[in-house]
Amino acid sequence: MKKVIMGNHAVSYGVRASEAKVISAYPITPQTHVVELLSEMCANGEIDAKFIKVESEHSAMAACVGASAAGVRTFTATSSQGLLLMHEMLHWAVGARLPIVLANINRAVGPPWSIWTDQNDSLSQRDVGWLQLYVESNQETQDTIPQAFKIAEELQMPVMVVMDAFFLSHTYEIVDLIEAEKVREFLPPYQPEIKMDVNDPHSFGNLAGPDMYMELRYMIQEAMEKGIDVIKRVDKEFEKVFGRGYGVVEAYRCDDAETILVTSGTVASTTRAVIDEMRDEGISIGALKIRVFRPFPFEDVFEILSKAKKVAVIDRNISFGGHGIFYQEIKSALYGRTGIPILGYIAGLGGRDITPSVIREIADKALSDKNPERYINWIGVKR
Repeated sequence: MKKVIMGNHAVSYGVRASEAKVISAYPITPQTHVVELLSEMCANGEIDAKFIKVESEHSAMAACVGASAAGVRTFTATSSQGLLLMHEMLHWAVGARLPIVLANINRAVGPPWSIWTDQNDSLSQRDVGWLQLYVESNQETQDTIPQAFKIAEELQMPVMVVMDAFFLSHTYEIVDLIEAEKVREFLPPYQPEIKMDVNDPHSFGNLAGPDMYMELRYMIQEAMEKGIDVIKRVDKEFEKVFGRGYGVVEAYRCDDAETILVTSGTVASTTRAVIDEMRDEGISIGALKIRVFRPFPFEDVFEILSKAKKVAVIDRNISFGGHGIFYQEIKSALYGRTGIPILGYIAGLGGRDITPSVIREIADKALSDKNPERYINWIGVKR
C-alpha cells in the first residue's frame, strides 16, 4: 500500500512492521512525531508492544538497555541534545552487545539554540560503537528500520538510523508501506541465545579486569569489521523480498568521472540533479553517496574514488579544530593508496539550505581549486 507520509512516520511504520516489543522515548523536536504515532499504535493495538514513558533521554536508553537485555526487540528515537544526554547509555548498549535500534533525526546542537538540521549530534557519537546508517528519502527511512534490526540482531550490536531534520522528518513523500506479515519473511522473531532469565542466570555488566577488558573491546571491533558484509547481505535479502535495495554507498555517473562529489543524506538528491546539469555541459563529474558511516566502507569508497582525478567532500558537520568529518574518513580511505587531491567543503550547518546553486558553487570551486591542501572551505559564511 502506498501512502503519503512524513519522514518521522516512515520511521514509525518501519518499527511497526518490524514488530518491536518495547519502545521507550522522551519527546524532542524534531523527533516527536516518531514516538507520538508509535504510542498511538501501542494504545490502539496496531502493534503488540510496551510503550515506556520516561523523564529523559538518558532514561529512555536505560529502559531500552534493560528490555533488550531481557531478550526483546527494542526501539527508541531522539535528536540533538537528547542524543547527547543518552551518551553514557550508548556506551552501555555497545559494551553489553545489545541490538537496540535508535532513529536519530539530525538536529544541530546548541547553543545557540537550533531545531534545524546538521550532522554533529550523531557524528559526535561516532566512536561509541554504534553502527550508523544515513538515509536519503522517506522510503529509504522506512525500509532501513527492519534492515537495522536484522543487522543489529546478527551482529549483537546497536544500530542508529540517521535522517535529516525537516528535509525528511516533516516532509511528506509517497512511501510504499511494508507490512509485518511480509517483513517476517525477512526478519524472524528475535530469539537471543543469552538474556536475563531467572531459570538460566548469567552475570551482566560485571567488573572486568585488565586481563579481560581488552579482549571484550577486540570482540566489538571484530563485530564492526564484519558489519559491512552483513549490511550488504541484509540489504540484498531485503531487496529480494521487497524489490528495493540501497547498498553501503551509491555511485552516480562515477564510471568516467574526473571529479567526484561525496555526499550523505538528502544532499545526495540535490547533488544528482546538479551532476546531470553539468554532464549536459560536457563536464566529467559524478557523485558518491555514503549511506553507511560506521563501520566505514573503506574498500567500497576506494574502489569508486580511486578512478577519479579529484574528490570533493560536502560535509554538513564540522570537527572543530579538525575538518569535516566525512572528509576525514574519505582521506583515511584513500591515504597511501592514491595521490588524488581531496578537498573538503562545509555547508548547511544549522539547517541552512544546500540548494542546487550551492552544490554548483562547490563543484565549480572544486574543479578550479589549485590548492587541495586547504582542508576546510566554508560555503556561504557571511564574513
